[in-house]
Amino acid sequence: MPRRHIRVTGAPEDPLRAALTALRTELGVPDSFPPAVLAEAERAAKAPVLPATDATDIPFLTIDPPASTDLDQAMHLSRRPAGGFRVRYAIADVAAFVVPATPLDTETHHRVSTLYFPDEKTPLHPPVLSEDAASLLPGRTRPAALWTIDLDADGRTVAATVHRALVRSRAGLDYEGVQRQLDAGTAEEPLALLREVGEARERLEIERGGISLNVPEQEIVQDDNHTYSLTYRAPLPAEGWNAQISLLTGMAAAELMLTHGTGVLRTLPTAPDGAVGRLRRTAQALHIDWPHHVSYAALIRSLDPHRPDHAAFLQECTTLLRGAGYTVFRDGDLPDLTTHSAVAAPYAHCTAPLRRLADRYASELCLAAVAEQLPPDWVSAALDALPQEMAEGGRRAGAVERGCVDIVEAVLLRDRVGEVFEGWVVDVEERRPTLGTVQLESPAIVARIEGDGVPLPLGERLRVRLTRADLGVAGVRFAPA
Repeated sequence: MPRRHIRVTGAPEDPLRAALTALRTELGVPDSFPPAVLAEAERAAKAPVLPATDATDIPFLTIDPPASTDLDQAMHLSRRPAGGFRVRYAIADVAAFVVPATPLDTETHHRVSTLYFPDEKTPLHPPVLSEDAASLLPGRTRPAALWTIDLDADGRTVAATVHRALVRSRAGLDYEGVQRQLDAGTAEEPLALLREVGEARERLEIERGGISLNVPEQEIVQDDNHTYSLTYRAPLPAEGWNAQISLLTGMAAAELMLTHGTGVLRTLPTAPDGAVGRLRRTAQALHIDWPHHVSYAALIRSLDPHRPDHAAFLQECTTLLRGAGYTVFRDGDLPDLTTHSAVAAPYAHCTAPLRRLADRYASELCLAAVAEQLPPDWVSAALDALPQEMAEGGRRAGAVERGCVDIVEAVLLRDRVGEVFEGWVVDVEERRPTLGTVQLESPAIVARIEGDGVPLPLGERLRVRLTRADLGVAGVRFAPA
């Protein structure tokens, strides 16, 4: 599910990029891989374990942001003779390269996931694998976990299976190019079917009560006067349709593991009333009309991510995804919670193994289920520890996100200390009511506020003064004006 997407450009000596470098040091983010890990990755890149099945005759394609090279997924869409659609979705087979209980495997369990900073990323796997030998780059034959999912005319799943196969992508496309082709009507099948399948899956998502957060990307730009400003890039419809194919596969994986009785799910309980209440106050602060009879899902679908106020609100909607975790089950002993409340169905992370550790294990569990075999010993041995490992990785990613947001906000406001802003108090600490969170009207920034011995007025409009915006501290602070 989405996190904030922030992007910055500029020279390494730029104050913003220098602060991000300092943040990586502060959080202990590794800047390289140990020599033993790199040596093992080089060997694995030259001698992967290849499957016997050859599916290179299928003209797969990939759709990713421009310049992306860590390509986890490739797809092929077609019509079924009896009606409906066939989705073939190839997922990079990381297990073909990573041997259990080796330095490379140990390093991935330490890193857990790729960390994204506004200026660069810290990868889960060495680039020789994640951006080359294991990546589903166009024109390269690669081992993959190949899903085949049949849908009826309404987009409902009627059958799903997965097996190992060699695949070859024919084209590496980007979202803007795909959107242009689809809008102009020049796209040929299988690409032309992306809109049809994606929109069908979106209708089913609405029907089951699911929510896809199309979180806009924030970009920090600097003008000729070295002044920073915040802009938003709204996601394209093609990005949502592409995401529906990934969600479809994750739901199929979850159902397969539940049927087989052993697996790892991505679960999320329903958001507590307090979290929804905070979001309502944020909507009020941004002048977004949210009548009490309108559901959260209906409100999200009514928003226009091209509008800065709506884009800022969508950023804050990611707070309702807090509490998501990984749930392991074995031998038919199913957990009490099997669903992800935003997906509104059982769901599993399985489509991004180059960037997320849990996906490698989900793939193996699904492959074993289809083959009616027990999971490999290395999967069974590591399964119970996986939720805790992923939780620790999630906390690390959360610290990165919070640090990056604090730095970006400090950069945007560093020349405005002492100014007064209009805002709304959206949160107050229960034990220390003089501390809380304020949402500014403009710029649309959420920050900490501390009252001078007086409890903060929760949910009320408040004029606030910026008291600190220090890159060294990595945060901004306000006080009642």
